[in-house]
Amino acid sequence: MAVIIGTGLIGASIGCALTAAGYRVHLRDRRKVDLARYVGSHPMAGSQHSGPVTARADLFVDRSWVVTPHRRSAPASVEVVRSAVLDCRARAVVMDVDDHDAAVARVSHLPHLMSVLMAGHLVSVPERDLLLAGQGLRDVTRVAGSDPGLWQQILGANSAAVLHELRGIADQLDLLIKAVAATPDSAELRDQLQRGVAGTRKIPGKHGTPAVAYTEVVVAIPDHPGALARLFADVGRAGVNVEDISIEHDPVREIGYLALSVAPEQSEGLTAMMLARGWSVA
Repeated sequence: MAVIIGTGLIGASIGCALTAAGYRVHLRDRRKVDLARYVGSHPMAGSQHSGPVTARADLFVDRSWVVTPHRRSAPASVEVVRSAVLDCRARAVVMDVDDHDAAVARVSHLPHLMSVLMAGHLVSVPERDLLLAGQGLRDVTRVAGSDPGLWQQILGANSAAVLHELRGIADQLDLLIKAVAATPDSAELRDQLQRGVAGTRKIPGKHGTPAVAYTEVVVAIPDHPGALARLFADVGRAGVNVEDISIEHDPVREIGYLALSVAPEQSEGLTAMMLARGWSVA
């Protein structure tokens, strides 16, 4: 996605700023371009879906939007781009372009490739085995459903940083293989598993705040129209703020399990309300 603020770069008499929301812009004829008016930027928002029907008015709200000025960017141009970010109600994060490329390789591009690797592995998994799949597999493979053409461009533009991260993961995979091979009593495997737990706790919470350990209240919900609306209405009656939700479908019965993540001190009251309203709580 490219976001143009003002008008084009060519023509020194026009005062404007331009930002390309993505990666490095390669200019064929630098002599005709006033680079002081160019400021790179990258909104960290979106999903695995594409097309105009998936557009949302609040796409950038409370999301990080990286602004990457170069050494010749004019301060006024940087401020124009930063103001546009704030107008979209996003959080402006100013970074050096190389630091940005390394960061997105770690927290966006590498996770996507891990999801692709797992999803690609499923191609050779027998159908009968896939009937046993739960929400965990769907969570791990969700982003692998993104547009391959788009991701080929993204990864190609940042290949050096991505390759560095992939090599680091390859080293970690070797250690994990050795740890699993040393089971059943493997201190190395426990260390690897605990390292994963520690990593999840480093992921920021909503609005960039420190991560919070929420409690899950799991409610069984029938698979028929209106059930979800009724459940959320009852949650509203409980006066509980739901921080996150996930749903897992029973592969045999027409029922789902909705996990409601809430503050630990609210879980008991929510459970009591759900039971009082006739819901089955796991």
